Amino acid sequence: MTWLGDLGENITTLDLDVLSLPQDTRLQIGTEAVVRVTGLRNPCKQIEKFQKGLLGKCLVYDKGKGGFTRKAGIMSVVERGGVVKPGDQIQVLLPKGEHKKLEVV
Repeated sequence: MTWLGDLGENITTLDLDVLSLPQDTRLQIGTEAVVRVTGLRNPCKQIEKFQKGLLGKCLVYDKGKGGFTRKAGIMSVVERGGVVKPGDQIQVLLPKGEHKKLEVV
């Protein structure tokens, strides 16, 4: 059976600081799939379904004076689909030219 993602699929990474990647970075995941980083993701309140308080405890922290820093993820668009398996390596392909900081999309 083949499963195709439709919208809002998630990939968890290890030892990759996705929040510091510049806009338009391409991530090759495994040997086939490529996604292009488009911006920062606002943590979704639906995460509370998994564990009450998870959003506030683990995904954002207060910087004081009403500001916060997200510890969530990024948004990307699929440029080339393919099979993605647990343990696949992720190759970071930085954009050419000036690197633009990620913003909330």
